[in-house]
Amino acid sequence: MSARAEEFRDRIRTHVVVADGAMGTMLYSKGIFINRCFDELNLSAPALVKEIHDSYIQAGAEIIESNTFGANAYRLAPYGLVEKLADINRAGVRVARESAGENAWVAGSVGPLGVRIEPLGPTSFQEARAAFKQQVTALADSGVDLIMLETFGDLNEIREAILATHEACDLPVVAQMTVDDDGNALFGASPEVFARRLEEWGADAIGMNCSVGPKVAVEVLERMIKVTDRPLAVQPNAGKPMIVDGRSVYLCSPEYLAQYARRYIQAGAKIIGGCCGTTPEHIKLLKNEVRSLQPAHAGLRVAVAVEDQPKLLPPIPSERKSRLGAKLATGFFPVFVEILPPRGSDPSREIEGARLCSANGVDGINIPDGPRASARMSAQALAYLIQQQAGIEAVLHYCCRDRNIISMQSDLLGIYALGIRNLIIITGDPPRLGNYPDATAVFDVDSIGLTNIVANLNKGLDLGGNPIGSQTGFLIGVGANPGAVNMVEELRRLRWKIEAGAEYIVTQPVFDLDQLEALVKFVEPYRVPVIAGIWPLLSYRNAEFMVNELRVAVPEAFLERMRKAESAEAARAEGVAIAQEMLGRARHVAQGAQLSAPFSRYSMAIEVMQVLGQRQL
Repeated sequence: MSARAEEFRDRIRTHVVVADGAMGTMLYSKGIFINRCFDELNLSAPALVKEIHDSYIQAGAEIIESNTFGANAYRLAPYGLVEKLADINRAGVRVARESAGENAWVAGSVGPLGVRIEPLGPTSFQEARAAFKQQVTALADSGVDLIMLETFGDLNEIREAILATHEACDLPVVAQMTVDDDGNALFGASPEVFARRLEEWGADAIGMNCSVGPKVAVEVLERMIKVTDRPLAVQPNAGKPMIVDGRSVYLCSPEYLAQYARRYIQAGAKIIGGCCGTTPEHIKLLKNEVRSLQPAHAGLRVAVAVEDQPKLLPPIPSERKSRLGAKLATGFFPVFVEILPPRGSDPSREIEGARLCSANGVDGINIPDGPRASARMSAQALAYLIQQQAGIEAVLHYCCRDRNIISMQSDLLGIYALGIRNLIIITGDPPRLGNYPDATAVFDVDSIGLTNIVANLNKGLDLGGNPIGSQTGFLIGVGANPGAVNMVEELRRLRWKIEAGAEYIVTQPVFDLDQLEALVKFVEPYRVPVIAGIWPLLSYRNAEFMVNELRVAVPEAFLERMRKAESAEAARAEGVAIAQEMLGRARHVAQGAQLSAPFSRYSMAIEVMQVLGQRQL
């Protein structure tokens, strides 16, 4: 370890150190558009980056962060800059060092990867740690004095970043979470919880930055100091941004931010700086305040009872969650019929269809959520109305596309309160597939991540692992495509869904029994039932659509049978016959079936179902 690194560790134990402010805000103010890769400017515009560093040094900053917040492989990939990762990080350190000289410490700035990691996304802990280690190694080799981990919302991700840093070097680590208006990390962990975790994982200083203004920041510090004796760091935004003529404008003045310096120090802060919206003028006034103040105390630790592990509520057995759960648990072969939400506000046709299905022995109504990214009545509303007015259990699709992780949890709690128990969790079609290609998509998590969220709620915990006072009892279903183009990836994701908590699997429409058998064989060791998707074809054109646009494998023999149908009625009859054959075969392979009703022709689904004969629970 360098002498400067050890000097930094010693310094923050006894003194307050002032860090710099925003880099992105300053670059934007100098005409760099937000669609640029700001980290790459270390190579293409080093003089501009140095000019900003110089302004913070002149303002009195004692820590200068390298312009490398997003210089990791995942964030550089969309710009085609992965091969320049080491060069960008080295250049960022070099430019910062030129400005800092011997007057300031250079911190290697490391931000989140910009992708979801397990259990909420497909990137594994191992892959995340490797990516952080790659960046930290480049920064350490370039001579930074410390590593500054900042703006992390996910405790799992910052854990991998801290451990990667320890593997790559022995430099001091400052670890900072970003929080919401309630002071909790964006994925739900409270300051008391994340302070303990950051200390446990070996960060030299811990704290928060970004997202909120000075007031919430000091409240977070006051909560953290009660459970840790680590030096605290705080770098808030210059208040909440306001949109003015399409630009984000931060209205917190330098004078206002400086007023909080005393409270930060009293709360145990040893590193004070700024984040989005802060400028050299903010840092200048902060420095003046810090210079005139001495720490009121060295960080008094007050004993507060914080459970290391939240208490999990005992899981509700699948057979007690819903009628569907009971049928699957006893080996009964349940059948759903798919009913799409209406395009308007009148669900009477759909409710009548559900009544028809119930009267003919159908076990549940499967309700897609915004199929093909189209605007329809809320699937949740229709599920509730069908259960209330048709007397049949709903199986609700819930997709990730349209909600962030906060609204998802709110929706799910509300759905459960309304009596809906069966879910099929899907990622969702992107808007470009639907009628509104310019609509935005959220995709905070995919179906794997959402399965983890629901499994957490079933244990009585929110996303951040905090108790919610009760628990849900959702029967968790997920989707699978037996005919996926990349079957290796499909099965990999399916395994993760099962490990996340999936209790049954519903397939895409299947016409190839070999594909269904292969999927069921893969799932057998996990003992999770498979519901086979069955689609009665309407015409040869419909079959071509399935093959060419939905990428569903329809055997040539079935295509030929549909091609030979001489009339619309004959084609319909042939489509029902094919679906009956598939259902009859699937009955001996899968554990249930989902029947589609093309263009709301519910009688076709009921006709297909007749091949099963009388069924007794």
